[in-house]
Amino acid sequence: MEQMRKLPIGIQTFEKLREESYLYVDKTAIIYQIVSGSILYFLSRPRRFGKSLLISTFEAYFEGRKELFEGLAIEKLETRWEQYPVLHLDLNAEKYDTKEALEHMLSRSLSLWEERWGSDVAEISLSARFSGIIRRAYERTGKQAVVLIDEYDKPLLQAILNEPLLDEYRRILKAFYGVLKSSDRYLRFVFLTGVTKFAQASVFSDLNQLNDISMKPAYATLCGITKEELVDTFGIEIEALGNKNGLTFDETVHRLASLYDGYHFEESAEGVFNPFSLLNVFDSCKFDNYWFQTGTPTYLVDLLKQSDYDLRLLVAGVEVTASAFSEYRAEANNPLPMIYQSGYLTIKGYDREVRLYTLRFPNDEVRYGFLNFLVPFYTRVTDDETGFHIAKFMRELRAGDVDAFMERLKLFFAGIPYDLSDNTERHYQAIFYIVFTLMGQFVETEVRSARSRADAVVKTRDAIYVFEFKLDGKRLVKVGVNFSKETRNVDRYIMEE
Repeated sequence: MEQMRKLPIGIQTFEKLREESYLYVDKTAIIYQIVSGSILYFLSRPRRFGKSLLISTFEAYFEGRKELFEGLAIEKLETRWEQYPVLHLDLNAEKYDTKEALEHMLSRSLSLWEERWGSDVAEISLSARFSGIIRRAYERTGKQAVVLIDEYDKPLLQAILNEPLLDEYRRILKAFYGVLKSSDRYLRFVFLTGVTKFAQASVFSDLNQLNDISMKPAYATLCGITKEELVDTFGIEIEALGNKNGLTFDETVHRLASLYDGYHFEESAEGVFNPFSLLNVFDSCKFDNYWFQTGTPTYLVDLLKQSDYDLRLLVAGVEVTASAFSEYRAEANNPLPMIYQSGYLTIKGYDREVRLYTLRFPNDEVRYGFLNFLVPFYTRVTDDETGFHIAKFMRELRAGDVDAFMERLKLFFAGIPYDLSDNTERHYQAIFYIVFTLMGQFVETEVRSARSRADAVVKTRDAIYVFEFKLDGKRLVKVGVNFSKETRNVDRYIMEE
């Protein structure tokens, strides 16, 4: 068996990736465009999309590590390879459950920098120390400093439903990040990454010169892998995956696209694949929901429940303006920005005339993984039980056993505690939507518009099942109509109450 090449699963350091000959999708042409542009940048991308590796790549570039970029696009673009003092702050690895925890983490990073660039006893606050470090780094080297901040919003996300603590974090980080404006003369380059962008009025209010490239077309493929990059870089892995699963090369690419492609970070931009899922499917040679196995943030479910958001909108897709999903505002009671920026919805269409975006699940991995994740929070059916029931649902309808199907459906509702349901039609419709959408993994299903009734259509090889669900207690009349292809007219109909 041919030896598989080294896949950079979990590798977040550019130096390690290059020195140990891991596969690398070359993004350095875009990186060169960024470092040649403005000074302060911000990029929002979902977790596991390569933000930390991107920050590490910037670090290697500004340290003048030319040898690490041999053979890459930037080698032909850059001629100077200057070395700058780099301040790299990673907020991703800590748990921030108190104000003191955040302050301690920032202080620890400042202390490490002060060991190299010196300190001043007059600098007491976190922001004063940060400002002093940037200035001394410039004075001692004669080169402006580079500041790289990875996952700037991690403390904010951990406190998102704790308003007093969230306010404390906003206050601390606003002052800390505000140093980047007052230190402008000493800065060569600043790049911040995060999952979500909190409203301008909170953390970034002092950084009015910040260039947010999260939805700009030139940078839409900076994180993620395009179809062309997939085929060019991972041709050997695609072939091995196809051989393992009895698929041709093209069939394998199509299957990969349906599961892991479809992320659009700008309305006209090319879609990209989830890099974490791709690397893992190549490593295991098995199609699975890898992104979800790393853990879905429970704060998303809490936000959904707290805001009473209609889950059917997530299934059917939602049309919104850019302001409705580009920034998160806690006071707006709108979970959509967090859902979009966390990677569970993406841009699937844009009406230029009225400037409305259509947001939907990017692919099957997210669609089915997210809905499976939601079921235990809206019923008392566990993750394992959900998969079992969905498989049984599919088999029962294929066998034409509607009675068994309906009895199993009752199990989904029998265990719903009173505290999980407001006893409204919408709550039960949402559960029906989840169940029938999950069945779409195995049989063709359709659910009606989220703004209409919670009807569902299931198509098997031998039959079409039409479901309509009512909670209002009105008289229910069922009419079934068969249309003849031969006569091109109604052949027969039946009606019953």
